[in-house]
Amino acid sequence: MKIFYRRNYLLKSYVPAMGMALVLILFISSCSQEKLKKKPNIIFLFADDQCFNTVNTLGNKEIITPNLDRIADSGVTFTHAYNMGGWNGAVCLASRAMLNTGRFVWRAYAYESHQEDLVNRGEMWGQLMQKAGYETYMTGKWHVKTDADKLFKHVVHVRPGMPNDAWQDRKQEDMMPIGYNRPQNPQDTIWQPWDKKFGGYWEGGQHWSEVLGDDAINYINQARNQEKPFFMYLAFNAPHDPRQSPREFIEMYPLENISVPESFIPEYPFKDSIGCGPSLRDAALAPFPRTEYAVKVNRQEYYAIITHLDKQIGRILKALEESGEMDNTYIFYSADHGLAVGNHGLIGKQNMYDHSIRVPLFVIGPDVPKNKKLDVDVYLQDIMASSLDLADFQKPEYIEFNSLMPFVRGDQTESNYKAIYGCYQKDLQRMVRKDGFKLIVYPHGKTMRLYDLVNDPDEMNDLSHQPEYQEKKNHLFSELLNLQEEMDDPLDLETVFQEM
Repeated sequence: MKIFYRRNYLLKSYVPAMGMALVLILFISSCSQEKLKKKPNIIFLFADDQCFNTVNTLGNKEIITPNLDRIADSGVTFTHAYNMGGWNGAVCLASRAMLNTGRFVWRAYAYESHQEDLVNRGEMWGQLMQKAGYETYMTGKWHVKTDADKLFKHVVHVRPGMPNDAWQDRKQEDMMPIGYNRPQNPQDTIWQPWDKKFGGYWEGGQHWSEVLGDDAINYINQARNQEKPFFMYLAFNAPHDPRQSPREFIEMYPLENISVPESFIPEYPFKDSIGCGPSLRDAALAPFPRTEYAVKVNRQEYYAIITHLDKQIGRILKALEESGEMDNTYIFYSADHGLAVGNHGLIGKQNMYDHSIRVPLFVIGPDVPKNKKLDVDVYLQDIMASSLDLADFQKPEYIEFNSLMPFVRGDQTESNYKAIYGCYQKDLQRMVRKDGFKLIVYPHGKTMRLYDLVNDPDEMNDLSHQPEYQEKKNHLFSELLNLQEEMDDPLDLETVFQEM
């Protein structure tokens, strides 16, 4: 009896203890798997041609952007994010090359014709995220020299540089004449943004922004069952021209409610020497000289397609919330560059003014402070390095841009860049922005322009010829020469300066 009792006692004691140990082992294993599985998801939302001041909560009360407002209010806004420029009229191509290769503008250009070398070495953004353990997904505008499906595991609806990309391959006089040089007057109403017969964003029957929204939602719903974290590269063509959207979005913006920019002038005096004359496709969208009416219509269509894009952003956010992944997801939102749309008598992005080189940049995520604005100077391409940071992946030495996350976490306040550099084509425009001033140099125009950005944020008062600012101008020019050397800039600007 005693023996039986003792055995029975030991058995009763042993089984619960063994059960507890088993539960503990399973718990630890589960936590380890969860930790392994739950690296944060990362979503990159990318617009095309969106200026920094086209978000309602950032001060533009004319535009309707409830979902971008929500993102800005839920996270960190970098108020001074820039694109370096580009080597041809398609500035978006250079912007995306820098973003996906991690190289500064002229080194990204050096790789333009042989990006396959980078692909073969596994050095492109999508490839790095796969190495970091991510399931990678891409849909939308690509406009990068190598094939997207070589860099991302899942690729859907790869779009060209712009809707109706064939326009760029035709002579200007043959390029959809009713979509350019318009509107001439209030009676010029043949071309309408909602008319599907003109193709463009309507090619295929459904607006491309809506297709991208559907793609993103479908993948989010699939990804909730996968073990790996996901990296999504969602690149809208909007609000690039042709600025098409459903009629209801145009009607949100009555022309009498659209203001003309403070910096509006009928004709930019240096347009021809800087490559922004009538032969530039973007510039040809509106008549020369510019009229206030044409600018208002262009801005109406610009705002409408941004609001339509904003609606798709809302759909994506809703799907992410419903999937249960929002609390483990970082979202970056930005654009490849801005757009003039009437500022300074310009229509396109091929210039060095803030409306064309400065973009919105938002970050939201699990530990990101809410409704915080940072005015540190950054480049939009820093998003690439930021994603590697969040993925706990060592940034390769060849990546020249830097993570935004130290600023987000409050660990860093000083910019990684001693000044912001800008360029357009090999010899047409150069820019340096530092300490609240901007110097723009036009080599062919033998001209410089100097702006006090603190007291003149719209860049309307050129100080370059005022005696009291000569020292500032010379100092900034020296800074620009230093940046040229750092960037491998092909232009001998010092010789140009001596000829001025």
